[in-house]
Amino acid sequence: MTTSARGTAKAASTAPRPSRHRTAGRSILLTSGLAIVLAAVLVPFYWLVVASTHSTDDIFGSPPALLPGGHLGQNLRSLRDTASFDEVVLNSLLIAVLYTLAAGAVCTFAGYAFAKYRFKGGNALFGVLMLGLVIPTQVTLVPLFKMMAELEWLNTYQAVIMPNLALPFGIFLMRQSMGALPDELLDSGRMDGCGEFRLFCRVVLPPMKPALAALGIFLFLYQWNDFIWPLVVLRDNASFTIPVALASLQGVDETDYGAILTGTAVAAIPMAVVFLALQRHFVSGLLAGAVKE
Repeated sequence: MTTSARGTAKAASTAPRPSRHRTAGRSILLTSGLAIVLAAVLVPFYWLVVASTHSTDDIFGSPPALLPGGHLGQNLRSLRDTASFDEVVLNSLLIAVLYTLAAGAVCTFAGYAFAKYRFKGGNALFGVLMLGLVIPTQVTLVPLFKMMAELEWLNTYQAVIMPNLALPFGIFLMRQSMGALPDELLDSGRMDGCGEFRLFCRVVLPPMKPALAALGIFLFLYQWNDFIWPLVVLRDNASFTIPVALASLQGVDETDYGAILTGTAVAAIPMAVVFLALQRHFVSGLLAGAVKE
């Protein structure tokens, strides 16, 4: 062993190591910080569930109610009587599911085309599409409303679903994910006589399950929580979605906050179910294509 190598080994062996107490202190500090963040996230949800079981007077009472009450049934009856909440929930579920399926197909096909096909102006077209990420939704409300009126689609499901099918973020997510798919795999399928559509279904889609799960969660939550556009195009109370129906419960002189918070708690259930069902694919789907081998 040379002199320089011996010196390096000796320096490495004599380098100070973090003590066990210092490591334990960092672990305790990190755990405490995560506990504080978790409490800050969960406390509002806990208060939402508790407040949904109380009347408006109890919600704004002093001291505030911190334990569940017995007003949940009356709040639910108020929702059903004033907002036709059963129909509203079905409307939101149907619109969100149809939108997720349709927009998922559009974003997946478009992402595949931008990632794996080379055509003139493709990069420029993708750049123009990405500009949609920085355009405020309010800018497009008037032209989209006039378009829906000319098509006689006002107060229909297609007016809510169709304008946002080619969502820029969804296309960007699928393009990045499919960009990591080896071109040699696609070339092998073509050499074996596989058609383009069959190649897409049998070769491209199976490895994309994590990205598709992440896309599905994003699209479902996007449509489920959308308020501005359904408020503009939906006219009949029976066709309202949940955010629009809950906003209609806010009166000028009096507002039933117990019913509104109960409806908000009910609206959070499908979001939690969708996320919990697909959570193991969510992070890996968002990171797909971020690292190249």
